[in-house]
Amino acid sequence: MKVLAIETSCDETGVALVEGVKTEKGFTFTQIGNAALNSQAKLHAEFGGVYPNLAKREHEKNLPVIMEQALRDASDEQIDAIAVTQGPGLEPALWAGITFAENLAKEKNVPLLAINHMEGHLISSLVQNGKLEDVQLPVLGLLISGGHTEYVLMREWFNYEVIGETQDDAVGEAFDKVARMLGLPYPGGPQISKLAEEARRANLQSEKKLPRPMLHDKNLNVSFSGLKTAVLYTLRDMGGIQHLSTEQQMAFAREFEDAVGDIFIAKTRRALDETNAQTFVIGGGVAANKYLREKLVMFIRDEFPNVDIRLPDLAITGDNAVMIAEAALARALSGIDDVAREPLRAYSNRFSILAPK
Repeated sequence: MKVLAIETSCDETGVALVEGVKTEKGFTFTQIGNAALNSQAKLHAEFGGVYPNLAKREHEKNLPVIMEQALRDASDEQIDAIAVTQGPGLEPALWAGITFAENLAKEKNVPLLAINHMEGHLISSLVQNGKLEDVQLPVLGLLISGGHTEYVLMREWFNYEVIGETQDDAVGEAFDKVARMLGLPYPGGPQISKLAEEARRANLQSEKKLPRPMLHDKNLNVSFSGLKTAVLYTLRDMGGIQHLSTEQQMAFAREFEDAVGDIFIAKTRRALDETNAQTFVIGGGVAANKYLREKLVMFIRDEFPNVDIRLPDLAITGDNAVMIAEAALARALSGIDDVAREPLRAYSNRFSILAPK
């Protein structure tokens, strides 16, 4: 089965054609032609974040061009279905992709598959070398991005439960806001990670320590608003960023990233203890963070050696259409095709609700 997928949940315009085949152990996925992706990050940088109506305009302008790029080497391929991100995401951006996908599905007379954005992150992160096979249930997913931070439990395939989530800011949002406080350009997450890595190499420690909110709370929820506020007041007490040396800035970036890592280790430990999950996976844009990836891998191997840990390929940690195609194919090839038969009328902002209303 071949699915043409469209992703426009935020500021990335993505189109990909992917073929899926059901196997005895699961599924295999093969990307056909190019997976085209256009980032609007530079356009939104002057706003310090994504401006929704600008994102919509750029999606509408770029989708025909991006689709042509994706199908350039696959013009003779049969397309069996169109998949599109139904949500969660920025409403104007989502509807740019939804409208385009609806018209395309009508034009090609093929089903339209409405796919949840977070499911795309989870399913694609379980894929290893193009294969979604030998996955041991239950699966515990830590989905971390600019808009989401949540622990998701999958006891049965495609049946999800959010067992913990942020009470305020998503972790990626916190990274970007702290980066702004440190005078770093948008998107700030990679900038903080770069400084923190340099601090670790130089063995620099911050003279000021930050709190680890909700670290010992007996639940799986997290909070980053208080940590962000602590950064604001700590920097003020240090005289502002203009009074920070390069070494102090590097050490402070490390302290912030260390705090985030400590929070996720504590909450993941509790989640694995409580759920007896056999597979642990991280997904979303922040899953590209080198420090967090390495810290979580070492933690799982040391404390939960029987748990299979799966990391997404760095190329698909951010928003992309390949993950939407893989989620659509896994559902369709499993016989869960109710979404394909229903007209796409709305999108869901809750991860636990996967079909359109």
